[in-house]
Amino acid sequence: MAIDTSAKSIDESVTNISKGGTSSKTRATRNAPTKLTSDEKNLGRALKNSVQLSNEELASVNTKKGLLKLLGTKNINVEKALIKLRYEQELQKLQMELVKLQRSVQLNGRRIAIIFEGRDAAGKGGSIRRFNEHLNPRSARIVALPKPTELQKGQWYFQRYTEQLPNPGEIVFFDRSWYNRAVVEPVMGFCTKKQYKTFTQQVPEFEHMLYEDGLELVKFWFSISKGIQAERFDSRRNDPLKQWKISPVDERAQDNWDLYTKYKENMFSKTHTSYSPWQIVNANDKKKARLESMRYVLSTLDYEGKDTPHTHLSPDPDIVTRYHRSQLTDD
Repeated sequence: MAIDTSAKSIDESVTNISKGGTSSKTRATRNAPTKLTSDEKNLGRALKNSVQLSNEELASVNTKKGLLKLLGTKNINVEKALIKLRYEQELQKLQMELVKLQRSVQLNGRRIAIIFEGRDAAGKGGSIRRFNEHLNPRSARIVALPKPTELQKGQWYFQRYTEQLPNPGEIVFFDRSWYNRAVVEPVMGFCTKKQYKTFTQQVPEFEHMLYEDGLELVKFWFSISKGIQAERFDSRRNDPLKQWKISPVDERAQDNWDLYTKYKENMFSKTHTSYSPWQIVNANDKKKARLESMRYVLSTLDYEGKDTPHTHLSPDPDIVTRYHRSQLTDD
């Protein structure tokens, strides 16, 4: 039987478990039957996924007595553990839908390109990894191009990106894209004013050609606040496993915040079209951004089996919104 991870179930789990079983010395622990209730199964699953446990402790959560004893000996935030479990279960359901989408793309020879843009530390890479995690690698790719070579600098700007566009039956995730020239390059002085102007004139025409040729394009802008960006930069500096993410461009992002905003708004104004619209994702909460951007893709693109989804596919309008001309984004 599947574990119930609805909001109601989680609230009941927190109430029922933490109220009656936080001490190994209680009568409930001594007299607890072996069989776990659904609440306790929820909690045991959550602890396994969110708390570092020894092999002995992992085994103990499979019994009522062991579970209650563990709660009594460890300082565990039950509610936080259950919320994390709920996220992981919902993520898995959406990933199952993405597998169905990929199967449809393969069978029908469709070409899907999904662009992830946003400020540094907005959570683009983490979202892409969750999108791609369970897809067939033979027909799904992540494109994160390095800075152009001297040869590429002399080519048509879009050339190195056209080489990465999806083949029939393929989904491609762009971790940054040709929109580098819309924001990062002019802010950092990596392109001339003439190159920037040419780009803003050509990109709607370029994307219209893709649209006319049948390529399905989704464009996300992951939006974060200045304070959240600063917190994530600090986290990267203090984590040896994430320090590789810090670059000279990142170090200047906070100082250039207003200039980034100026070019970002101009990008929306020049490149938001009916055939290639921008979707703005509130990414201050990484987990919500991942789930709701998945929902948007699944709700927008057709695929076999969409009428019987594993979970609801309508994105939260407070997280994912379509850009409109009068809109001023939070970041």
